[in-house]
Amino acid sequence: MISIGSRNTLTVTSHTDFGIYLGDETENILLPEKYLPDDQSLYEIGKEMDVFVYLDSEDRPVATTEEPYAEVGECAFLQVVGKTTFGSFVDWGLSKDLLVPFKEQRVPMHEGRSYVVYIYLDKSNRIAATTQISRHLKEENEGDFEFRQEVDLLITGKTDLGYKAVINGTHLGLIHQNEVVRPIRAGDQFKGYIGEFRDDGRINLTLQKLAHEMREELSDKILAFLHENGGITTLTDKSPPGEINAIFHVSKSNYKKALGKLFKEGKITFHEKTVRLKQD
Repeated sequence: MISIGSRNTLTVTSHTDFGIYLGDETENILLPEKYLPDDQSLYEIGKEMDVFVYLDSEDRPVATTEEPYAEVGECAFLQVVGKTTFGSFVDWGLSKDLLVPFKEQRVPMHEGRSYVVYIYLDKSNRIAATTQISRHLKEENEGDFEFRQEVDLLITGKTDLGYKAVINGTHLGLIHQNEVVRPIRAGDQFKGYIGEFRDDGRINLTLQKLAHEMREELSDKILAFLHENGGITTLTDKSPPGEINAIFHVSKSNYKKALGKLFKEGKITFHEKTVRLKQD
């Protein structure tokens, strides 16, 4: 069956004056003329096309070659572009904006601002979005992740304890404030790691690798930084924590440990106000 709110690979079945019809074994839907590629050979009868399917203003399935920022079942950081008596509209990459009903807004949404939303099909099979993400994603680790597993994170916002994040598009977890080693804001996407397991099953997250892995990675970054800056830096073990964090996004303590490692390996030398690559 053709899937609403997702990309579908469909076969060209016929041509009309206002577009072409695409179908599978169960139904045919219209791809309007304005979405047809310039190369007519791409939509000859019998050709397959990769299209996104949604409902038009009359709730009929229709295809488009436009690509949305996210599909049904996915999360995205989208900007509010308008408001009606039913809710707020967000730009999701298609000509037709996406509705976030008022009842689906965890906090009132303001035009011009962006929010992390989850895209879903409502009871009428229409595509809609919600900021009530916890209704749709799991918050407990039921054997889905391993300790220190690397995961993709999408920051949804700040809480009293830290930052909530979508994990691999399927779960929600928490980065505690003491784990934050660089500025974070809603909509940021980056790699993270599964933290210590909790008794209640909720998922803790960390942005730092295991100590020895982090030192190896940081050491490589320091060496690369030195090579890019003529083999010398004024960023020493005496530098303010803020200056170190601004360049390497780590604590002063970890930076000092990485410098110590490189010194013991004979790769750098310390001078009064500088760190330098050791000359061969």
